[in-house]
Amino acid sequence: MQGEQYSQAAAALRDGDLDAAGLTPKHRLLLDFVETLTRHAYRITDEQVQRLREARWTDAQIAEAVYDGALFNLFVRLADAFDIHPDPSFDAAGVPGVLTDS
Repeated sequence: MQGEQYSQAAAALRDGDLDAAGLTPKHRLLLDFVETLTRHAYRITDEQVQRLREARWTDAQIAEAVYDGALFNLFVRLADAFDIHPDPSFDAAGVPGVLTDS
């Protein structure tokens, strides 16, 4: 999502505001699935996966979403465990709002 045409969506996603991101229903469904994976993976149901298929996501794409989501969760947990924080100069926009909200 590079370029000016995606800047509003990128900022909204960065801040965890899926409603403001202007996602298609198909993409929102996939991100809701990844949220379930992130927060409560044991709650993923066959029905949820079937809804993704009905939205025309392939099994390979669904699997890729699981792999990517799990990998990023691993990175975050490792960074948290070792108290690793990125240098603020790497992100001109500062800390994402989703990380500062309690």
